[in-house]
Amino acid sequence: MRILVVGAGAVGGYFGGRLAAAGEDVTFLVRAGRADKLQREGLIIRSPRGDLKLDGVKTILAGVNAEPFDLVLLSCKAYSLDDAIDSFAPLVGESTLILPMLNGMRHIDMLTAKFGAARVLGGQCVIAATLNAEQHIVHLNDMHAVTFGELAGGTSERVQAIAEAMAGANFDVSVSENILLRMWEKWVFLATLAASTCLMRGSVGDILAAPDGKRVIENLLGECRAVAEHNGFTMGPDFDARATQTLFTPSPLTASMLRDVENHSHTEADHILGDLIARGGDAQKGEHGVSLLRIAYSHLKTYEARQTRTS
Repeated sequence: MRILVVGAGAVGGYFGGRLAAAGEDVTFLVRAGRADKLQREGLIIRSPRGDLKLDGVKTILAGVNAEPFDLVLLSCKAYSLDDAIDSFAPLVGESTLILPMLNGMRHIDMLTAKFGAARVLGGQCVIAATLNAEQHIVHLNDMHAVTFGELAGGTSERVQAIAEAMAGANFDVSVSENILLRMWEKWVFLATLAASTCLMRGSVGDILAAPDGKRVIENLLGECRAVAEHNGFTMGPDFDARATQTLFTPSPLTASMLRDVENHSHTEADHILGDLIARGGDAQKGEHGVSLLRIAYSHLKTYEARQTRTS
């Protein structure tokens, strides 16, 4: 199976590097500068699950002609999705499958509109990773998992073939027969975490220490769940247990979106919060017609407006 990984950043570089180290035929679609660095120094992963230095990394630049790939792993930032699609579109053939690992749902709409629903799978990943100053991939905890499946539900031979190709890599792999529900569950959780930590500018533990902090998280979680239910996706007891354990136990946990704000970087507010609001109809109004979710989104859009004005 010929696998194209779009980008060699923290997420794509991690999972693509693990696959390449396991002997899979992996090529990274990267910019010229990243390609040069990978050729000189290799792809380096620092991880509690085992360090890796991969030499002889196969790369390709946008615009270079090549045969279509069997599988495209897509893990770019949501705000870079248009450029990413343009870069890999010429490498998609009749039998190419696209496995996106972005959060939310807007990217699924865009990919199916561009390539057709038959070529697009649902997917998600769970990992905390970043690039350090040397552009080495630093894995921050023990979690490194990919879950995927057919958008229409059930299972298929092509999904099983991908699972078999990934089985030998050093990360957790699972096939879901209801991947859209899994994706909505992650979206609801992530939107709650991002909205609460960005709005309150603190960790889960900081928020819970505030007089009404728990109520803020509870209300945001309820609003996000209401949007999911409005779209036909109901969270079950397993989700409740995971969300309660993570969102209501004091910890230093924050959303990566808050780290983007603190680093004066671009955020995925439109993709994670704005699109959720757009899909909610009348599911979340809140007091005086303005929900906490909308307030959190406006907070982030105010930040972006200020960044644009002062940059």
